Amino acid sequence: MRTATLGPAERTVALAAMAERELDVLVVGAGVVGAGTALDAATRGLSTGLVEARDWASGTSSRSSKLIHGGLRYLEMLDFALVREALKERGLLLERLAPHLVKPVPFLYPLQHKGWERLYAGSGVALYDAMSVSSGHGRGLPVHRHLSRKHALRVAPALKKDALVGALQYYDAQMDDARFVTELVRTAASYGAQVANAARVTGFLREGERVVGALVKDVESGTEYEIRAKQVVNATGVWTDDTQGLIGERGQFHVRASKGIHLVVPKDRIHSSTGLILRTEKSVLFVIPWGRHWIIGTTDTDWDLDKAHPAASSADIDYLLQHVNSVLNTPLTRDDVQGVYAGLRPLLAGESDATSKLSREHTVAHPAPGLVVVAGGKYTTYRVMAKDAVDEAVHGLDQRVAACVTEDTPLLGAEGYKALWNARARIAARTGLHVARVEHLLNRYGSMTEEILELILADATLGEPLPAADDYLRAEIVYAASHEGARHLDDVLTRRTRISIETFDRGTRSARLCAELMAPVLGWDEGRIDREVQHYEKRVEAERESQRQPDDLTADAARLGAPDIVPI
Repeated sequence: MRTATLGPAERTVALAAMAERELDVLVVGAGVVGAGTALDAATRGLSTGLVEARDWASGTSSRSSKLIHGGLRYLEMLDFALVREALKERGLLLERLAPHLVKPVPFLYPLQHKGWERLYAGSGVALYDAMSVSSGHGRGLPVHRHLSRKHALRVAPALKKDALVGALQYYDAQMDDARFVTELVRTAASYGAQVANAARVTGFLREGERVVGALVKDVESGTEYEIRAKQVVNATGVWTDDTQGLIGERGQFHVRASKGIHLVVPKDRIHSSTGLILRTEKSVLFVIPWGRHWIIGTTDTDWDLDKAHPAASSADIDYLLQHVNSVLNTPLTRDDVQGVYAGLRPLLAGESDATSKLSREHTVAHPAPGLVVVAGGKYTTYRVMAKDAVDEAVHGLDQRVAACVTEDTPLLGAEGYKALWNARARIAARTGLHVARVEHLLNRYGSMTEEILELILADATLGEPLPAADDYLRAEIVYAASHEGARHLDDVLTRRTRISIETFDRGTRSARLCAELMAPVLGWDEGRIDREVQHYEKRVEAERESQRQPDDLTADAARLGAPDIVPI
């Protein structure tokens, strides 16, 4: 299998190839579900296309809590099937599909009541572990343990003594959600899928009542393509209803958007060797280890404003700070917050008005001949959603199609990762990079780290870190543009890296150097570099302004003060 390179030339070729002959399957939307669907279809031997209006994972799939988890709270709702399914997927990702990207993470659950709560919560966590092991893919994680208050405070000294009487510690997993989607897309392309971002569906092609393809516009060149396909899969998440509207067809279900915001704070602001999970009056609150930072989230509120750029308001930020500070010895302040991001969950509308009660299960429908819609679900179960979507599409194909094989199809970078990890000291000696740098690369690119090292071998300056974001090497910025489909500075600072939420300046001090590193790959001149930098700076200022606003309406208006660099 070849390793797909997603540079500007490959994107142009992919769009032309999709328009040249009829595809078996065209997938619309390159979030985690759309990317997973493209991989599923391609690995069944189907000719497959994938188009995305903006960037890989630019919607919900880059703005999650970055957890791969079974959903412990769904046990309390007695949704055993959903938890069992998610735990199986968690195990597959950790052990087989993406061990370079998905890592175990410990969580401490403080107990506030003696006796009954330890029995109640302990039974739930024990069942969680048992379901994980029974899935056949859960043996790689430590089992939960009961801690006294004294032991819990040794593990998490940041907690107030009166905030707990004891604790439970259990394990889940985490990943960089946007990077995961990028590797899904590249893996699909490696198996023959034609993929293109900045390619927006403007309408559907029809013959009678049958959908036979889509009109796709390259939003950067303005070129329009007719892409014909035997089956089209709508995997557009919170945009599902909008996409359905292009054929005057809402479908059999409605997708509602629920906003969740997250705060990113430096690691030294919370003294703990474990993540935390806390109950709130509405849901649960996570404090998640994230490299040299913590991610604190999330909220769960209805959102019916701009879907492309959901805004975090001052009230949202205060809500998270208030709840996390209720258990911390040293309270966090606004000054401690390095980054803020907001995302929208695509929830299937039910009878309840509360978004926290809406289903996290997914639905697949065939609302018109030739058109499949997949919606709902949770990040962890993307592969099952993709399988179900392709299974549904196969019903409309006049041919024999192989069964799903993605359970045994590792993502790019997974094969050979463990061997390279064991050899990281030798790689460091060979390249002159510090072993910590090699570990960083291996945990982001797996065995594709060799491609980064080749860039550094050709130009030693690319082995230097970015001055204002020194977790990242200059080579990673070049690689994002040359191999991972990054088209704009925004793509690199917010999704290929996490500089936009991991630095107090939100990436503005790194912007010009990153643009200059991308320029040779993408053919930018000085004017284009200036435009990319100015756009990014305006975006950051608009986000900061939105986070000073008291409510959703004013925050949304402030965020929309910075338009997209390429209107879609």
